[in-house]
Amino acid sequence: MNEIIFFGSNNNPKLFKNKPDKIKKPIKFKFENEKQIKQISSGYLATIFLFKNGKAIEYLKNSKQNPEKIQIEENIQKVTVGYQNEVILTKEGNVFAKGDDINPDNPKEFINISSLIEDKNDRIIQDIVSSNSTIYLLTSNQNAYIIGSNQFGQLSFDSETLEKTEKPILMMKNVSKIFSGNISLHVFLLNSNQELFTCGWNYYGQLGLGMKAIQKIDKLTKIQNIPKGKIIDIQSSMYFSVMLIEDQNENENLKRKLYSCGYWKNNGLGKKENTYEFTEIKLSLFENDNILDFSCGNVHTLILTYKGKLIVFGDNYFGELGIENTEQQFVPIQIKLPKLRFNENISNYHISCGYFKSFLYYSPSLSNLEEDLIKLFKRKEFCNISFKTKNGEIIEAHKLILKYRLNQNQNEIEKLKEIISKKSIKESNQIFEMIYSNNSKINPILYSEIKEIINSNEKIEETMKRIYLNENEKDFIIERKEKQYKFPKLILIMRSELYRGMFLSVTEDKSNKVTDYSELSNKSFQIFEYWIYSNQIKDEIEITKEIIDEIETGIDYFQLNQTNPNLIDLLINKFNNQN
Repeated sequence: MNEIIFFGSNNNPKLFKNKPDKIKKPIKFKFENEKQIKQISSGYLATIFLFKNGKAIEYLKNSKQNPEKIQIEENIQKVTVGYQNEVILTKEGNVFAKGDDINPDNPKEFINISSLIEDKNDRIIQDIVSSNSTIYLLTSNQNAYIIGSNQFGQLSFDSETLEKTEKPILMMKNVSKIFSGNISLHVFLLNSNQELFTCGWNYYGQLGLGMKAIQKIDKLTKIQNIPKGKIIDIQSSMYFSVMLIEDQNENENLKRKLYSCGYWKNNGLGKKENTYEFTEIKLSLFENDNILDFSCGNVHTLILTYKGKLIVFGDNYFGELGIENTEQQFVPIQIKLPKLRFNENISNYHISCGYFKSFLYYSPSLSNLEEDLIKLFKRKEFCNISFKTKNGEIIEAHKLILKYRLNQNQNEIEKLKEIISKKSIKESNQIFEMIYSNNSKINPILYSEIKEIINSNEKIEETMKRIYLNENEKDFIIERKEKQYKFPKLILIMRSELYRGMFLSVTEDKSNKVTDYSELSNKSFQIFEYWIYSNQIKDEIEITKEIIDEIETGIDYFQLNQTNPNLIDLLINKFNNQN
């Protein structure tokens, strides 16, 4: 199920029939049939909702206030809405676009603009970016193409020589990312060496070049004074730009910071002064927290932190800040959101700003099991058997998954062990192959011996799905703050087995450093396991430096997703209080 929180302009296009044109307080809504949202993109004339099934709907200005299905036969991977254009990227790498600047004869019809690239070997697109009246395409060959208006040099050509282009033309090679905004008249391009280039309208210093009152920069220009760290994202409006940088702090922890430049009045710059270079937005609200996501509208900015804070600033004429009035907010503040359920994980939240709109959308999950499983499958050191399928595909069977699948019934696993112990290596491998993938040339005699022991008709993916979806499984009860919460028992068993195996594997080389290694590992795991389910540490548990070191080693080595609050911080605080 997906739920969406919305505030701001409810007009042009109108999203809610029975709501006022200005929604100043965050409200919740969701689509029928529990459609899963993948992305929201909103511009001046349209708002598009993209679902995880590859379909999309759009709300259009002056429509009948009902969404219209986007008629694209291919599965949609990404959508972007600019000031007057809409752009669709499909999983096949094709790009369809519509709008006055793209197809003036029929602006309501999508056309395949990627097919207009002259180099036929460069027509597979991996990313798209929309701006005011320009569309940027990034190909699989790391080439940036442009199509649309060049009024302010945003195509990196002299606007007097080239006013616009009706087919994509090459802008720059060796590009890793393109950044712009739905109302922006400028663009940023990042190459593989983390060098940043820009061009377009710069009257307010929004290009970050240190220049002011220069109306346009019509050639790609390298930005010299970039803040230290890795550039994660840059978003812009017509008047300003905001950059998200990730860097290590003095404690070697990854810290994200925001930097902005441009015009400060009536917009989302986050400071009360014009700045012509990217300078940090310093906020006490960011202390002991980190930035998860941010988004810029025409004149406002939203920031979401890992601890679930939603911070807003900028213009607020349509209520797009969600502060229950229409007053401008130059200084960033935190706003209240509708109450969320207990088990919703902040990593599933995303924010998206439209022209004068704001969206926060999320989908509940049971922690981050799926992501952790993917990481586990990619680690060859946990695979105890490799084999080829009938199609020649190499499959590395994960010993913890095999253990879990066999471990559902202790009598069955004992029987299977007995059979395998008497077989050759080749026959044993065939048995494991069938258990894991259902692809095996197992002989009929061997199959008859094990067919009643294992369910040979289920693949591991189907088994996992059954575990997730079976609501009749026995529940595991966690008490938290005088309330009880239920979790499917098999999910917890699965996660416990995975983490236990991971921690035992990663700490094996430490056995000679601890008097009783097995006792320490078990205690460490019990602490970690309880925290997974409850985000708490049992009061009666005694914390030692060895426990902290062991758990931190496991978390760092496997790069595990963590929910808030941070486990290591909790352990250190508890250790200090005990001592």
